Amino acid sequence: MTALVRAALYLRVSTGRQADSDLSIPDQRRQATGYCISRGWEIVADYVEPGASATDDRRPEFQRMIDAATAKPPAFDVILVHSFSRFFRDQFQLEFYVRRLAKNGVRLASITQELGDDSMSNMIRQIMALFDEYQSRENAKHTLRAMKENARQGFWNGALPPIGYRIVEAAEQRGVHVKKTLEIDPIQAETVRLIFRLAREGDGRSGPMGVKSITTHLNAAGIRTRDGGRWGIGAVHNVLTRTTYVGRHRFNTTLWKTGERKPEAEVVEMAVPPIIDTAEFEAVRALLKSRSSALTAPRIVSGPTLLTGICFCAACGRAMTLRTGKGGRYRYYTCSTKARQGETGCAGRTVPMHRLDTLVADHIERRLLQPARLAQILSSVLDRRKERAERRTAHIAELRKRAAAADAKLKRLYDAIENGIADVSDQMLKERVTELKVIRDQARADAERAEGALDRLGPSITPQALKTFARQARKGLRTEGGGYRRDHLRALAQRVEVDAKEVRIMGSKSAAAHACRRIERKNGRFCSAQFCTEVATPPGFEPGTFSLEDRVRGAVIHNAGRREAARKTPQACKARANHFIPSVRRRH
Repeated sequence: MTALVRAALYLRVSTGRQADSDLSIPDQRRQATGYCISRGWEIVADYVEPGASATDDRRPEFQRMIDAATAKPPAFDVILVHSFSRFFRDQFQLEFYVRRLAKNGVRLASITQELGDDSMSNMIRQIMALFDEYQSRENAKHTLRAMKENARQGFWNGALPPIGYRIVEAAEQRGVHVKKTLEIDPIQAETVRLIFRLAREGDGRSGPMGVKSITTHLNAAGIRTRDGGRWGIGAVHNVLTRTTYVGRHRFNTTLWKTGERKPEAEVVEMAVPPIIDTAEFEAVRALLKSRSSALTAPRIVSGPTLLTGICFCAACGRAMTLRTGKGGRYRYYTCSTKARQGETGCAGRTVPMHRLDTLVADHIERRLLQPARLAQILSSVLDRRKERAERRTAHIAELRKRAAAADAKLKRLYDAIENGIADVSDQMLKERVTELKVIRDQARADAERAEGALDRLGPSITPQALKTFARQARKGLRTEGGGYRRDHLRALAQRVEVDAKEVRIMGSKSAAAHACRRIERKNGRFCSAQFCTEVATPPGFEPGTFSLEDRVRGAVIHNAGRREAARKTPQACKARANHFIPSVRRRH
Protein backbone atom coordinates (compact mmCIF):
# COMPACT_ATOMS: atom_id res chain seq x y z
CA MET A 1 0.00 0.00 0.00
CA THR A 2 1.42 3.39 -1.02
CA ALA A 3 2.04 5.80 1.88
CA LEU A 4 -0.05 8.96 1.88
CA VAL A 5 1.96 12.00 0.79
CA ARG A 6 1.77 14.90 3.24
CA ALA A 7 1.97 18.31 1.59
CA ALA A 8 2.60 21.82 2.94
CA LEU A 9 1.45 24.81 0.89
CA TYR A 10 3.65 27.92 0.65
CA LEU A 11 1.72 30.97 -0.61
CA ARG A 12 3.45 34.33 -1.13
CA VAL A 13 3.03 37.79 -2.64
CA SER A 14 5.74 40.43 -2.75
CA THR A 15 4.08 43.45 -1.11
CA GLY A 16 1.55 44.19 1.59
CA ARG A 17 -0.55 46.13 -0.93
CA GLN A 18 -0.88 42.98 -3.03
CA ALA A 19 -1.88 41.01 0.04
CA ASP A 20 -4.63 43.52 0.89
CA SER A 21 -6.11 44.10 -2.56
CA ASP A 22 -4.95 41.29 -4.82
CA LEU A 23 -6.55 37.90 -5.39
CA SER A 24 -3.22 36.15 -5.84
CA ILE A 25 -3.08 34.31 -2.49
CA PRO A 26 -6.68 32.95 -2.69
CA ASP A 27 -5.98 31.85 -6.27
CA GLN A 28 -2.70 30.16 -5.25
CA ARG A 29 -4.54 28.30 -2.47
CA ARG A 30 -7.35 27.21 -4.82
CA GLN A 31 -4.94 25.85 -7.44
CA ALA A 32 -2.74 24.15 -4.84
CA THR A 33 -5.74 22.48 -3.19
CA GLY A 34 -6.98 21.16 -6.55
CA TYR A 35 -3.47 19.90 -7.38
CA CYS A 36 -3.27 17.95 -4.12
CA ILE A 37 -6.76 16.47 -4.54
CA SER A 38 -5.94 15.29 -8.07
CA ARG A 39 -2.88 13.40 -6.77
CA GLY A 40 -4.37 12.18 -3.53
CA TRP A 41 -2.06 14.24 -1.32
CA GLU A 42 -3.03 15.32 2.17
CA ILE A 43 -2.59 19.02 3.02
CA VAL A 44 -1.19 19.12 6.56
CA ALA A 45 -0.08 22.77 6.75
CA ASP A 46 -0.04 26.01 4.85
CA TYR A 47 2.31 28.96 5.23
CA VAL A 48 1.18 32.36 3.96
CA GLU A 49 3.70 35.17 3.43
CA PRO A 50 1.63 38.36 2.81
CA GLY A 51 4.14 40.88 1.54
CA ALA A 52 7.72 39.56 1.58
CA SER A 53 10.39 39.56 -1.12
CA ALA A 54 11.80 36.22 -2.28
CA THR A 55 15.28 37.64 -2.90
CA ASP A 56 16.42 36.51 0.56
CA ASP A 57 15.31 34.20 3.37
CA ARG A 58 14.35 36.89 5.89
CA ARG A 59 10.72 35.74 5.90
CA PRO A 60 9.07 34.59 9.18
CA GLU A 61 6.68 32.06 7.65
CA PHE A 62 9.38 30.73 5.33
CA GLN A 63 11.72 30.11 8.27
CA ARG A 64 8.93 28.44 10.26
CA MET A 65 8.26 26.15 7.30
CA ILE A 66 11.96 25.27 6.90
CA ASP A 67 12.24 24.49 10.63
CA ALA A 68 9.27 22.08 10.35
CA ALA A 69 10.70 20.48 7.18
CA THR A 70 14.18 19.90 8.65
CA ALA A 71 12.95 18.51 11.97
CA LYS A 72 13.45 14.82 12.79
CA PRO A 73 11.13 13.43 11.49
CA PRO A 74 9.85 16.10 9.06
CA ALA A 75 6.28 17.38 9.49
CA PHE A 76 5.53 16.82 5.76
CA ASP A 77 6.94 15.17 2.67
CA VAL A 78 6.62 17.87 0.01
CA ILE A 79 6.43 21.66 -0.18
CA LEU A 80 4.04 22.80 -2.89
CA VAL A 81 4.33 26.26 -4.50
CA HIS A 82 2.58 27.88 -7.44
CA SER A 83 5.92 28.45 -9.19
CA PHE A 84 9.54 28.28 -8.09
CA SER A 85 9.66 32.11 -8.00
CA ARG A 86 7.24 31.95 -5.03
CA PHE A 87 9.90 29.98 -3.13
CA PHE A 88 12.96 32.01 -4.17
CA ARG A 89 14.09 34.56 -6.75
CA ASP A 90 17.75 33.85 -6.11
CA GLN A 91 19.26 30.87 -7.94
CA PHE A 92 21.98 30.14 -5.36
CA GLN A 93 19.60 30.35 -2.38
CA LEU A 94 17.00 28.19 -4.16
CA GLU A 95 19.49 25.39 -4.79
CA PHE A 96 20.86 25.69 -1.24
CA TYR A 97 17.43 25.12 0.33
CA VAL A 98 16.40 22.45 -2.19
CA ARG A 99 19.46 20.40 -1.23
CA ARG A 100 18.95 21.09 2.48
CA LEU A 101 15.36 19.83 2.24
CA ALA A 102 16.40 16.78 0.18
CA LYS A 103 18.82 15.69 2.91
CA ASN A 104 15.81 15.33 5.25
CA GLY A 105 13.61 13.62 2.67
CA VAL A 106 11.50 16.65 1.72
CA ARG A 107 11.17 17.78 -1.88
CA LEU A 108 9.99 20.99 -3.55
CA ALA A 109 7.17 20.81 -6.16
CA SER A 110 5.59 23.45 -8.39
CA ILE A 111 2.04 23.49 -9.76
CA THR A 112 2.93 25.30 -12.99
CA GLN A 113 6.49 24.00 -13.47
CA GLU A 114 6.36 20.24 -13.03
CA LEU A 115 9.76 18.60 -13.02
CA GLY A 116 11.15 15.22 -12.07
CA ASP A 117 14.12 14.25 -9.92
CA ASP A 118 16.61 13.44 -12.70
CA SER A 119 19.64 15.54 -13.61
CA MET A 120 17.90 17.11 -16.62
CA SER A 121 15.06 18.37 -14.41
CA ASN A 122 17.58 19.78 -11.93
CA MET A 123 19.32 21.69 -14.72
CA ILE A 124 16.00 23.08 -16.03
CA ARG A 125 15.04 24.20 -12.50
CA GLN A 126 18.33 26.02 -12.15
CA ILE A 127 17.85 27.76 -15.50
CA MET A 128 14.34 28.82 -14.46
CA ALA A 129 15.74 30.16 -11.20
CA LEU A 130 18.31 32.21 -13.11
CA PHE A 131 15.57 33.75 -15.24
CA ASP A 132 13.49 34.49 -12.10
CA GLU A 133 16.49 36.17 -10.49
CA TYR A 134 17.18 38.25 -13.61
CA GLN A 135 13.53 39.32 -13.85
CA SER A 136 13.53 40.31 -10.18
CA ARG A 137 16.63 42.46 -10.63
CA GLU A 138 15.18 44.12 -13.73
CA ASN A 139 11.91 44.87 -11.95
CA ALA A 140 13.82 46.36 -9.01
CA LYS A 141 15.92 48.50 -11.36
CA HIS A 142 12.91 49.93 -13.19
CA THR A 143 10.97 50.47 -9.96
CA LEU A 144 13.89 52.35 -8.40
CA ARG A 145 14.27 54.48 -11.53
CA ALA A 146 10.59 55.46 -11.34
CA MET A 147 10.82 56.21 -7.61
CA LYS A 148 13.89 58.42 -8.12
CA GLU A 149 12.09 60.41 -10.78
CA ASN A 150 9.06 60.67 -8.51
CA ALA A 151 11.29 62.12 -5.77
CA ARG A 152 12.92 64.59 -8.20
CA GLN A 153 9.45 65.95 -8.98
CA GLY A 154 8.83 66.52 -5.26
CA PHE A 155 6.49 63.58 -4.54
CA TRP A 156 6.76 61.23 -1.57
CA ASN A 157 7.47 57.57 -2.36
CA GLY A 158 6.08 56.13 0.85
CA ALA A 159 7.32 55.05 4.27
CA LEU A 160 7.06 57.05 7.47
CA PRO A 161 8.01 60.72 6.95
CA PRO A 162 10.68 62.40 9.09
CA ILE A 163 9.42 63.82 12.38
CA GLY A 164 8.06 67.32 11.81
CA TYR A 165 6.33 66.39 8.55
CA ARG A 166 3.10 64.68 7.53
CA ILE A 167 1.94 63.12 4.26
CA VAL A 168 -0.79 64.87 2.30
CA GLU A 169 -2.36 64.15 -1.06
CA ALA A 170 -1.14 66.37 -3.89
CA ALA A 171 -3.46 68.03 -6.38
CA GLU A 172 -1.94 65.93 -9.16
CA GLN A 173 -3.34 62.48 -9.99
CA ARG A 174 -1.83 60.12 -12.55
CA GLY A 175 -4.06 57.22 -13.51
CA VAL A 176 -5.61 55.63 -10.45
CA HIS A 177 -2.75 56.74 -8.19
CA VAL A 178 -2.94 60.00 -6.24
CA LYS A 179 0.45 61.62 -5.74
CA LYS A 180 1.53 62.46 -2.19
CA THR A 181 3.80 65.18 -0.83
CA LEU A 182 5.11 66.29 2.55
CA GLU A 183 3.90 69.29 4.50
CA ILE A 184 5.05 70.66 7.85
CA ASP A 185 3.31 69.24 10.92
CA PRO A 186 3.04 72.34 13.17
CA ILE A 187 3.13 70.38 16.44
CA GLN A 188 6.10 68.12 15.67
CA ALA A 189 7.92 70.94 13.85
CA GLU A 190 8.08 72.83 17.15
CA THR A 191 9.89 69.86 18.68
CA VAL A 192 12.40 69.90 15.82
CA ARG A 193 13.00 73.64 16.30
CA LEU A 194 13.45 73.09 20.04
CA ILE A 195 16.10 70.42 19.41
CA PHE A 196 18.06 72.76 17.16
CA ARG A 197 17.67 75.63 19.64
CA LEU A 198 19.01 73.47 22.49
CA ALA A 199 21.97 72.41 20.35
CA ARG A 200 22.76 76.01 19.44
CA GLU A 201 21.85 77.97 22.57
CA GLY A 202 21.20 75.56 25.43
CA ASP A 203 18.33 75.67 27.89
CA GLY A 204 19.26 79.00 29.49
CA ARG A 205 21.33 77.48 32.30
CA SER A 206 24.29 76.40 30.16
CA GLY A 207 25.85 76.85 26.76
CA PRO A 208 25.10 74.72 23.67
CA MET A 209 23.96 71.23 24.59
CA GLY A 210 25.29 67.97 23.17
CA VAL A 211 23.14 65.17 21.78
CA LYS A 212 23.03 63.26 25.07
CA SER A 213 22.10 66.37 27.06
CA ILE A 214 19.33 67.22 24.58
CA THR A 215 17.95 63.68 24.88
CA THR A 216 17.90 63.94 28.67
CA HIS A 217 16.24 67.38 28.53
CA LEU A 218 13.47 66.22 26.18
CA ASN A 219 12.64 63.15 28.24
CA ALA A 220 12.75 65.09 31.53
CA ALA A 221 10.39 67.72 30.09
CA GLY A 222 7.91 65.05 29.01
CA ILE A 223 8.37 65.77 25.30
CA ARG A 224 7.73 62.52 23.47
CA THR A 225 8.39 61.24 19.98
CA ARG A 226 5.71 61.06 17.32
CA ASP A 227 4.49 57.64 18.52
CA GLY A 228 4.56 58.62 22.20
CA GLY A 229 7.90 57.00 23.05
CA ARG A 230 10.96 58.40 24.78
CA TRP A 231 13.75 60.04 22.84
CA GLY A 232 17.01 58.24 22.18
CA ILE A 233 20.46 59.58 21.32
CA GLY A 234 20.26 58.19 17.78
CA ALA A 235 16.90 59.84 17.08
CA VAL A 236 18.12 63.25 18.28
CA HIS A 237 21.33 62.95 16.25
CA ASN A 238 19.31 62.08 13.14
CA VAL A 239 17.22 65.23 13.58
CA LEU A 240 20.30 67.44 13.96
CA THR A 241 22.07 66.01 10.90
CA ARG A 242 19.18 65.46 8.46
CA THR A 243 19.16 67.88 5.52
CA THR A 244 15.40 67.34 5.15
CA TYR A 245 14.87 70.11 7.70
CA VAL A 246 16.46 72.71 5.43
CA GLY A 247 14.28 71.64 2.49
CA ARG A 248 16.50 68.94 0.90
CA HIS A 249 15.28 65.41 1.59
CA ARG A 250 17.78 62.80 0.40
CA PHE A 251 16.27 59.69 -1.23
CA ASN A 252 18.04 56.42 -2.10
CA THR A 253 20.96 56.91 0.29
CA THR A 254 21.51 53.31 1.45
CA LEU A 255 21.12 49.71 0.30
CA TRP A 256 18.03 48.33 2.00
CA LYS A 257 19.54 44.88 2.49
CA THR A 258 22.89 45.79 4.05
CA GLY A 259 22.46 49.43 5.11
CA GLU A 260 25.63 50.40 3.21
CA ARG A 261 25.77 53.95 1.87
CA LYS A 262 25.32 54.40 -1.86
CA PRO A 263 27.52 56.67 -4.03
CA GLU A 264 26.43 60.32 -4.09
CA ALA A 265 25.69 60.02 -7.81
CA GLU A 266 22.77 57.70 -7.01
CA VAL A 267 21.25 59.93 -4.31
CA VAL A 268 18.29 62.11 -5.29
CA GLU A 269 17.32 65.30 -3.45
CA MET A 270 13.61 65.97 -3.03
CA ALA A 271 12.41 69.51 -2.32
CA VAL A 272 10.30 69.78 0.85
CA PRO A 273 9.16 72.77 2.96
CA PRO A 274 12.06 73.77 5.26
CA ILE A 275 11.63 73.86 9.04
CA ILE A 276 15.13 75.19 9.86
CA ASP A 277 17.03 77.85 7.91
CA THR A 278 20.31 76.85 6.31
CA ALA A 279 22.51 79.16 8.42
CA GLU A 280 21.16 77.66 11.63
CA PHE A 281 21.58 74.11 10.34
CA GLU A 282 25.20 74.73 9.35
CA ALA A 283 25.93 76.38 12.70
CA VAL A 284 24.61 73.34 14.56
CA ARG A 285 26.56 71.03 12.26
CA ALA A 286 29.75 72.95 13.07
CA LEU A 287 29.00 72.69 16.80
CA LEU A 288 28.48 68.93 16.55
CA LYS A 289 31.71 68.57 14.62
CA SER A 290 33.62 70.64 17.17
CA ARG A 291 32.26 68.47 20.00
CA SER A 292 33.01 65.18 18.27
CA SER A 293 35.44 63.08 20.33
CA ALA A 294 37.00 61.89 17.07
CA LEU A 295 38.08 65.46 16.23
CA THR A 296 38.21 67.32 19.57
CA ALA A 297 39.35 65.94 22.91
CA PRO A 298 36.62 65.90 25.60
CA ARG A 299 38.76 68.05 27.91
CA ILE A 300 38.62 70.83 25.30
CA VAL A 301 34.86 70.59 24.91
CA SER A 302 33.94 70.54 28.60
CA GLY A 303 37.12 71.42 30.51
CA PRO A 304 37.26 74.37 32.95
CA THR A 305 40.08 76.27 31.20
CA LEU A 306 38.70 79.24 29.29
CA LEU A 307 40.94 79.20 26.20
CA THR A 308 41.88 75.54 25.96
CA GLY A 309 41.56 74.38 22.38
CA ILE A 310 41.39 77.86 20.82
CA CYS A 311 44.66 79.44 22.05
CA PHE A 312 47.66 79.04 19.71
CA CYS A 313 51.23 80.24 19.46
CA ALA A 314 51.58 82.74 16.61
CA ALA A 315 55.22 81.75 16.02
CA CYS A 316 54.78 78.02 15.33
CA GLY A 317 51.01 77.63 15.08
CA ARG A 318 50.86 74.91 17.72
CA ALA A 319 48.42 74.93 20.65
CA MET A 320 49.24 76.68 23.91
CA THR A 321 48.78 74.29 26.79
CA LEU A 322 48.22 74.84 30.50
CA ARG A 323 51.33 74.76 32.73
CA THR A 324 51.62 75.36 36.46
CA GLY A 325 54.31 76.77 38.75
CA LYS A 326 55.05 76.60 42.49
CA GLY A 327 52.98 73.49 43.06
CA GLY A 328 49.96 74.73 41.13
CA ARG A 329 49.90 78.19 42.69
CA TYR A 330 50.42 79.88 39.33
CA ARG A 331 48.88 78.82 36.01
CA TYR A 332 50.15 79.78 32.56
CA TYR A 333 49.43 79.29 28.85
CA THR A 334 52.64 77.97 27.28
CA CYS A 335 53.57 77.15 23.70
CA SER A 336 53.44 73.33 23.52
CA THR A 337 56.41 73.18 21.14
CA LYS A 338 58.57 75.24 23.46
CA ALA A 339 57.46 73.19 26.46
CA ARG A 340 58.65 69.98 24.78
CA GLN A 341 61.69 71.15 22.82
CA GLY A 342 62.79 74.34 24.53
CA GLU A 343 63.66 77.62 22.81
CA THR A 344 65.38 75.77 19.96
CA GLY A 345 61.97 74.41 18.93
CA CYS A 346 60.04 77.69 19.23
CA ALA A 347 60.59 81.11 20.73
CA GLY A 348 56.93 81.32 21.77
CA ARG A 349 55.72 83.01 24.92
CA THR A 350 54.40 81.93 28.30
CA VAL A 351 51.46 84.00 29.55
CA PRO A 352 49.71 83.98 32.96
CA MET A 353 46.33 82.35 32.45
CA HIS A 354 44.23 84.86 34.39
CA ARG A 355 45.65 87.89 32.59
CA LEU A 356 45.20 86.43 29.09
CA ASP A 357 41.66 85.25 29.92
CA THR A 358 40.74 88.73 31.19
CA LEU A 359 42.37 90.48 28.25
CA VAL A 360 40.50 88.40 25.67
CA ALA A 361 37.15 88.61 27.49
CA ASP A 362 37.44 92.40 27.92
CA HIS A 363 38.19 92.95 24.26
CA ILE A 364 35.32 90.79 23.02
CA GLU A 365 32.99 92.54 25.45
CA ARG A 366 33.94 95.97 24.14
CA ARG A 367 33.68 94.90 20.50
CA LEU A 368 30.35 93.13 20.55
CA LEU A 369 28.04 94.81 23.06
CA GLN A 370 27.81 98.59 22.78
CA PRO A 371 24.52 100.43 23.44
CA ALA A 372 25.34 102.95 20.69
CA ARG A 373 25.69 100.16 18.15
CA LEU A 374 22.45 98.58 19.28
CA ALA A 375 20.60 101.89 19.01
CA GLN A 376 21.98 102.39 15.51
CA ILE A 377 20.28 99.25 14.20
CA LEU A 378 17.07 99.67 16.22
CA SER A 379 15.04 100.87 13.24
CA SER A 380 15.97 97.85 11.08
CA VAL A 381 15.19 95.49 13.97
CA LEU A 382 11.71 96.95 14.35
CA ASP A 383 11.13 96.75 10.59
CA ARG A 384 12.08 93.10 10.49
CA ARG A 385 9.93 92.25 13.50
CA LYS A 386 6.99 94.01 11.88
CA GLU A 387 7.57 92.18 8.59
CA ARG A 388 7.72 88.83 10.39
CA ALA A 389 4.51 89.59 12.25
CA GLU A 390 2.77 90.55 9.01
CA ARG A 391 3.81 87.30 7.34
CA ARG A 392 2.50 85.26 10.25
CA THR A 393 -0.73 87.24 10.33
CA ALA A 394 -1.25 86.55 6.61
CA HIS A 395 -0.60 82.85 7.19
CA ILE A 396 -3.17 82.78 9.99
CA ALA A 397 -5.70 84.51 7.72
CA GLU A 398 -5.10 81.89 5.03
CA LEU A 399 -5.68 79.06 7.53
CA ARG A 400 -8.88 80.72 8.77
CA LYS A 401 -10.01 81.09 5.16
CA ARG A 402 -9.35 77.41 4.48
CA ALA A 403 -11.35 76.38 7.56
CA ALA A 404 -14.24 78.67 6.57
CA ALA A 405 -14.29 77.27 3.01
CA ALA A 406 -14.44 73.69 4.29
CA ASP A 407 -17.20 74.68 6.74
CA ALA A 408 -19.21 76.26 3.90
CA LYS A 409 -18.91 73.11 1.78
CA LEU A 410 -20.09 71.01 4.71
CA LYS A 411 -23.10 73.29 5.14
CA ARG A 412 -24.02 72.89 1.48
CA LEU A 413 -23.80 69.11 1.76
CA TYR A 414 -26.00 69.14 4.86
CA ASP A 415 -28.53 71.32 3.00
CA ALA A 416 -28.53 68.87 0.11
CA ILE A 417 -29.23 66.00 2.51
CA GLU A 418 -32.06 67.90 4.20
CA ASN A 419 -33.64 68.77 0.84
CA GLY A 420 -33.46 65.18 -0.34
CA ILE A 421 -31.01 65.95 -3.12
CA ALA A 422 -28.28 63.74 -1.63
CA ASP A 423 -28.66 60.29 -0.10
CA VAL A 424 -27.29 60.11 3.42
CA SER A 425 -26.41 56.42 2.95
CA ASP A 426 -24.15 57.17 -0.04
CA GLN A 427 -20.64 55.94 0.84
CA MET A 428 -18.89 58.60 -1.29
CA LEU A 429 -20.91 61.30 0.46
CA LYS A 430 -19.83 59.98 3.86
CA GLU A 431 -16.18 59.96 2.81
CA ARG A 432 -16.45 63.53 1.48
CA VAL A 433 -18.02 64.78 4.73
CA THR A 434 -15.27 63.10 6.75
CA GLU A 435 -12.58 64.60 4.50
CA LEU A 436 -13.99 68.13 4.84
CA LYS A 437 -14.22 67.79 8.60
CA VAL A 438 -10.57 66.78 8.78
CA ILE A 439 -9.53 69.76 6.60
CA ARG A 440 -11.60 72.18 8.69
CA ASP A 441 -10.39 70.91 12.08
CA GLN A 442 -6.75 70.75 10.95
CA ALA A 443 -6.83 74.32 9.59
CA ARG A 444 -8.38 75.61 12.81
CA ALA A 445 -5.79 73.83 14.95
CA ASP A 446 -2.93 75.14 12.79
CA ALA A 447 -4.33 78.69 13.03
CA GLU A 448 -4.50 78.49 16.82
CA ARG A 449 -0.90 77.28 17.03
CA ALA A 450 0.25 80.04 14.66
CA GLU A 451 -1.53 82.64 16.79
CA GLY A 452 0.25 81.30 19.85
CA ALA A 453 3.60 81.64 18.06
CA LEU A 454 2.69 85.22 17.13
CA ASP A 455 1.95 86.02 20.77
CA ARG A 456 5.39 84.68 21.70
CA LEU A 457 7.23 87.21 19.53
CA GLY A 458 7.97 89.15 22.72
CA PRO A 459 7.55 92.71 23.96
CA SER A 460 8.24 95.84 21.93
CA ILE A 461 11.84 97.03 21.68
CA THR A 462 12.70 100.44 23.15
CA PRO A 463 16.02 102.32 23.50
CA GLN A 464 15.90 101.69 27.25
CA ALA A 465 15.45 97.97 26.56
CA LEU A 466 18.56 98.01 24.38
CA LYS A 467 20.63 99.64 27.13
CA THR A 468 19.42 97.14 29.69
CA PHE A 469 20.14 94.30 27.29
CA ALA A 470 23.73 95.51 26.71
CA ARG A 471 24.35 95.90 30.44
CA GLN A 472 23.03 92.45 31.31
CA ALA A 473 24.88 90.80 28.44
CA ARG A 474 28.18 92.35 29.48
CA LYS A 475 27.56 91.20 33.02
CA GLY A 476 26.91 87.64 31.80
CA LEU A 477 30.19 87.57 29.92
CA ARG A 478 32.04 88.43 33.15
CA THR A 479 30.50 85.51 35.07
CA GLU A 480 33.24 83.51 36.78
CA GLY A 481 33.39 79.85 37.72
CA GLY A 482 30.83 78.42 35.29
CA GLY A 483 30.53 76.91 31.86
CA TYR A 484 28.35 79.77 30.60
CA ARG A 485 31.27 82.19 30.25
CA ARG A 486 33.48 79.62 28.54
CA ASP A 487 30.84 78.54 26.01
CA HIS A 488 29.88 82.13 25.27
CA LEU A 489 33.47 83.24 24.68
CA ARG A 490 34.30 80.24 22.51
CA ALA A 491 31.28 80.94 20.34
CA LEU A 492 32.58 84.48 19.74
CA ALA A 493 36.28 83.67 19.38
CA GLN A 494 37.30 80.59 17.43
CA ARG A 495 41.05 81.28 17.52
CA VAL A 496 43.33 83.31 19.80
CA GLU A 497 46.95 83.74 18.65
CA VAL A 498 49.60 84.94 21.11
CA ASP A 499 52.56 86.73 19.53
CA ALA A 500 55.55 88.48 21.04
CA LYS A 501 53.83 91.88 21.33
CA GLU A 502 50.19 91.30 20.54
CA VAL A 503 47.23 88.97 20.82
CA ARG A 504 45.10 88.34 17.75
CA ILE A 505 41.47 87.32 18.26
CA MET A 506 39.67 85.79 15.29
CA GLY A 507 36.03 84.79 15.08
CA SER A 508 33.01 84.31 12.89
CA LYS A 509 30.33 86.96 12.59
CA SER A 510 27.64 84.32 12.21
CA ALA A 511 28.90 82.60 15.35
CA ALA A 512 28.69 85.94 17.17
CA ALA A 513 25.06 86.25 16.09
CA HIS A 514 24.21 82.85 17.53
CA ALA A 515 26.13 83.55 20.73
CA CYS A 516 24.15 86.73 21.32
CA ARG A 517 21.01 84.62 21.56
CA ARG A 518 22.28 82.96 24.73
CA ILE A 519 22.66 86.14 26.80
CA GLU A 520 20.10 86.20 29.63
CA ARG A 521 19.03 88.03 32.75
CA LYS A 522 20.05 86.50 36.03
CA ASN A 523 16.43 85.55 36.83
CA GLY A 524 15.14 84.83 33.34
CA ARG A 525 15.46 85.51 29.64
CA PHE A 526 15.68 89.19 28.82
CA CYS A 527 14.72 89.13 25.17
CA SER A 528 13.58 86.70 22.55
CA ALA A 529 16.12 84.66 20.60
CA GLN A 530 14.92 86.20 17.35
CA PHE A 531 15.57 89.73 18.63
CA CYS A 532 19.05 88.77 19.85
CA THR A 533 19.92 87.45 16.40
CA GLU A 534 18.84 90.70 14.81
CA VAL A 535 20.93 92.69 17.29
CA ALA A 536 24.07 90.76 16.40
CA THR A 537 23.38 90.74 12.67
CA PRO A 538 23.22 94.21 11.04
CA PRO A 539 21.29 94.80 7.80
CA GLY A 540 23.07 93.62 4.66
CA PHE A 541 24.94 90.86 6.46
CA GLU A 542 25.58 87.81 4.31
CA PRO A 543 26.42 84.40 5.78
CA GLY A 544 30.12 83.63 5.85
CA THR A 545 33.18 84.12 7.98
CA PHE A 546 34.57 87.54 8.67
CA SER A 547 37.77 88.36 10.54
CA LEU A 548 37.68 90.29 13.81
CA GLU A 549 41.50 89.98 13.97
CA ASP A 550 42.00 93.09 16.12
CA ARG A 551 45.33 93.43 17.77
CA VAL A 552 45.05 93.74 21.51
CA ARG A 553 48.27 94.97 23.04
CA GLY A 554 48.80 94.38 26.74
CA ALA A 555 51.23 93.45 29.41
CA VAL A 556 50.81 90.14 31.21
CA ILE A 557 52.19 89.88 34.71
CA HIS A 558 52.87 86.55 36.37
CA ASN A 559 54.81 86.99 39.61
CA ALA A 560 53.53 87.83 43.08
CA GLY A 561 55.44 91.11 43.22
CA ARG A 562 53.25 92.61 40.47
CA ARG A 563 49.80 91.80 41.77
CA GLU A 564 48.95 95.50 41.95
CA ALA A 565 49.82 96.01 38.27
CA ALA A 566 47.78 92.94 37.35
CA ARG A 567 44.65 94.65 38.66
CA LYS A 568 44.98 97.48 36.17
CA THR A 569 42.41 97.82 33.42
CA PRO A 570 43.17 96.49 29.91
CA GLN A 571 43.37 100.11 28.69
CA ALA A 572 46.17 100.86 31.17
CA CYS A 573 47.92 97.65 30.21
CA LYS A 574 48.13 98.72 26.56
CA ALA A 575 51.10 100.94 27.39
CA ARG A 576 53.08 97.90 28.51
CA ALA A 577 53.15 96.12 25.18
CA ASN A 578 56.74 94.91 25.45
CA HIS A 579 56.51 93.34 28.91
CA PHE A 580 55.60 89.79 28.04
CA ILE A 581 57.55 87.55 30.38
CA PRO A 582 59.81 84.95 28.76
CA SER A 583 59.22 81.29 29.40
CA VAL A 584 58.55 79.99 32.90
CA ARG A 585 61.08 77.52 34.11
CA ARG A 586 59.54 74.37 35.47
CA ARG A 587 60.72 72.99 38.75
CA HIS A 588 61.64 69.29 38.82
